[in-house]
Amino acid sequence: MTRLRNLSGRLVALGAVLALGACASAPTHYYTLVPPASAAPEQGGSGPAFELLPVSIPAQDDQPQLVVRQGGQGVALLQGERWIAPLADEIRGALSADLAGALGRPDVSGLAHADEPVVRIKVDVRRFDSQPGGHALLEAGWSLRLIDGDSTSRSLACASTFNQPVGSGYDALVQGHQQALGRLAGQIAQAARDLAAGKARCPGG
Repeated sequence: MTRLRNLSGRLVALGAVLALGACASAPTHYYTLVPPASAAPEQGGSGPAFELLPVSIPAQDDQPQLVVRQGGQGVALLQGERWIAPLADEIRGALSADLAGALGRPDVSGLAHADEPVVRIKVDVRRFDSQPGGHALLEAGWSLRLIDGDSTSRSLACASTFNQPVGSGYDALVQGHQQALGRLAGQIAQAARDLAAGKARCPGG
């Protein structure tokens, strides 16, 4: 009996060691959508001041893991591939950085700005579709409102869709989403300039 207990104990210990080894061999990778500071153009005040409100995203994408499409109807949560922050915050951070670069002005959200007009931006992401080796799809509705002192004047509501081809690997997939968000920020920035100049029009309108 003593030998059996010793053998059983050794097997349990071996199982624990193997389990720890398996965990150690599968590290978690973290990703961000926010572009590096070195990639942002210098800010020179070429556009209106702006504030970007919190971004909404589809419930199915509101996960710490990357959610990827498999086949026609299947999706998978990648336990070892995760966002460094909640996806809605990542998208907002990326858009804020891209807009600051495109407009040459910092995001004034949460700051006092009574001395100049400000374009308030609201973005609702409707689709954030990821297919490794296929595409990074971004579909969003967005609106602009020019805030001028205590009065509100001129507003605009638009929608944009970007289907960015991507190569294999999760780095390429995340880069595809970064590029799609950059293109969205470019459209919003142009519309913000037009709105501040008295022309309310969506891209291509």
